[in-house]
Amino acid sequence: MTEYSVKDSVAIIQLDNPPVNALGSKVRSGIDKYIKEADRDSSVKAVVVCGKRGNFCAGADIKEFDGGKKGPWITDIGDYFDKMKKPVVAAIEGVALGGGLELALFCHYRIAVKSARVGQPEVAIGLIPGGGGTIRLPKAAGLKNALEIITTGNHVSAEKAHKMGIIDQIVSGNIIEEGIKFAKSKVHLDTSIVCLRNKHVKVDGDVDKVAEAAMAKVKSKYRGAMAPIYCVKSVMNSVRVPYQKGIELEHEYFQDLRSSSQSKAMRYAFFAERAITKWQLPSGGNYRTAKPLPVKTAGVIGAGTMGGGIALCLITSGIPCVLVEQNKEFLDKGMEAVKMQLMGTVRLGKMAENQAKQCMAILKPTVNFEDLKNVDLVIEAVFEDLKLKRDIFERLDKMCKPETILCTNTSTLDIDSIATATKRQEKVVGTHFFAPSYIMKLLENIYGTKTSAETVATVMKLGKTIRKVPVLVGSCTGFVANRMLGPYSQEAQYCVAEGASPGDVDNSLMDYGMPMGTFQVSDLSGVDVGFRIRREAARKAGETLTTKSRFFMGERNCSLIEALVEKGRLGKKVGKGWYKYDGPRGKPVVDPEVTQLIEEHCRSLGLERRTIGSQEILERMQYAMINEGFKILEEGLCTMPEEIDIIWIYGFSWPKYMGGPMYYASQIGLKKIYEKICYFHKTFPYSAHWVPSSLLAKLSKNDVPFNKWGQAVQGSKL
Repeated sequence: MTEYSVKDSVAIIQLDNPPVNALGSKVRSGIDKYIKEADRDSSVKAVVVCGKRGNFCAGADIKEFDGGKKGPWITDIGDYFDKMKKPVVAAIEGVALGGGLELALFCHYRIAVKSARVGQPEVAIGLIPGGGGTIRLPKAAGLKNALEIITTGNHVSAEKAHKMGIIDQIVSGNIIEEGIKFAKSKVHLDTSIVCLRNKHVKVDGDVDKVAEAAMAKVKSKYRGAMAPIYCVKSVMNSVRVPYQKGIELEHEYFQDLRSSSQSKAMRYAFFAERAITKWQLPSGGNYRTAKPLPVKTAGVIGAGTMGGGIALCLITSGIPCVLVEQNKEFLDKGMEAVKMQLMGTVRLGKMAENQAKQCMAILKPTVNFEDLKNVDLVIEAVFEDLKLKRDIFERLDKMCKPETILCTNTSTLDIDSIATATKRQEKVVGTHFFAPSYIMKLLENIYGTKTSAETVATVMKLGKTIRKVPVLVGSCTGFVANRMLGPYSQEAQYCVAEGASPGDVDNSLMDYGMPMGTFQVSDLSGVDVGFRIRREAARKAGETLTTKSRFFMGERNCSLIEALVEKGRLGKKVGKGWYKYDGPRGKPVVDPEVTQLIEEHCRSLGLERRTIGSQEILERMQYAMINEGFKILEEGLCTMPEEIDIIWIYGFSWPKYMGGPMYYASQIGLKKIYEKICYFHKTFPYSAHWVPSSLLAKLSKNDVPFNKWGQAVQGSKL
């Protein structure tokens, strides 16, 4: 776990805990043992701490957080470092994250290769740095820099860290040799001068104002989350209380958060994101046996908002892309949008101007379909029309290389209905991006009946390459994401029809932790979008939807959308929808006209309205989609609840500190959920989404713990 050697009078302590040199108890014990051995050895003049396999340390072993303390804590080891007269140098390559950076901050000096990254990402699992990071990082980087790094959890490049004062020197060449050379140059210097314990924190501006601004920022940006608030409190202790008191308070905050429901949920989400990479197909193919095909070039059909965003994902990941549009006017408009997005990324400092130019250089805009004939993979991103998509895939099948994978960005259409237009059904797969496609992290990959494991492996790897979180699901109408969104959104509208206001619903959701309410989202995407989808569904079913339609396709129906569209309230783009807006950047404001419209509409249909509280709103929306989630598991469209939770976290911004809808259900208790769903089914018998899932009934009856749900889904005996 930890190796020790001496070279040229310098002790070398190497972390060796594959794959990322996590600071598990055995690693910490090794560091503690060897630092004392180096200190006792009179022939050793200095110490270098580094990691094996090109990586310093990616942080603590999260699996240990649920148990008691084992071995020395980082601060115990660090206290010994602080007393040493011999210089200790952290030689960093790869990453120094979380506990890894804290270990480095206890060293007297820190050197790093240019490609290295540092950071304190603990906030992403509902924690604060618990090994001195909130007290020592401000002493190295300054108060404002430390607040930004710790509250966001973002990684910092070695060069930027050098400018901040976290890294003392950027080096090239062998990191151990560079560490030895640097350490020897510091042998005759007083270590107490550079020891961070003894340094003051650089503060730009009034301390109280900095604290107020930081607290206001995290409360607004991370609504409902505890960890960012604790981060600010602990970092501010670096300038408000003595060093040792700050360390003690940090440990107290860390322990409070470690045992909190929020951190447990976020740690679950952390492991869930890794569990979903272990995909398997009903045919038997899986992540272990299938080998992905190389994707050196790609094509995108459609230069609209979605297609242009997908092209951006590809070119910013270094994959040359052919962007096809039906005419030059649409193509030019799409290319302009791509350029604007790239320039915006440059202005935000997330990309250099020359990098943006390199991206544009590998993007080939064209109106010639034939330019796709040599690409390795094509993503179709045209609007949801089955005939159009089938025509495109038939054409691609005849034109592209036999090994080319054909992907559809459909959000609802059955994959087989598109794949059967080709003679290569094994190479057809759904790749459902979420709007805005360049920003949203979820990639819902959908396999058809004949999709091969090789094809799945390719798009799963591609998802990682373009910095997405890919989740594999089976094919049905709406797949997993939109199928669950259906009952969730329907219940929101039913609540309004029965007495709540759009603001009541949205505020309930945002108080729970959602960044936006469902009616705000509707206004942003366009009320008419939902209207057109409903109208097309009615056309296919041979029915007509009007403002008077109480039932649709044999189920209960809310026709408020039709009433809004009839009044020209199409959403934010026209300044009015469920809310009114003062300009394109205006915030949603309650509109008395909408209140009156809802009341008159419901009165005309003979609906009696009542007061509906936040608890009922949340139960009806969330339990409806949770019930649908169990049906999805029941049908084998997902193999584990983690897949559903990750889809909602990254596709719809479900608060990670609630763990996802299925995890949330486990915390409430399945018996309670099932009983409430049965109650709603009896109360609202004309809504199919309230028919209880048989899997949910079975799990609740047998009181199956959450970690056994996956076995139940796969048919194991309960």
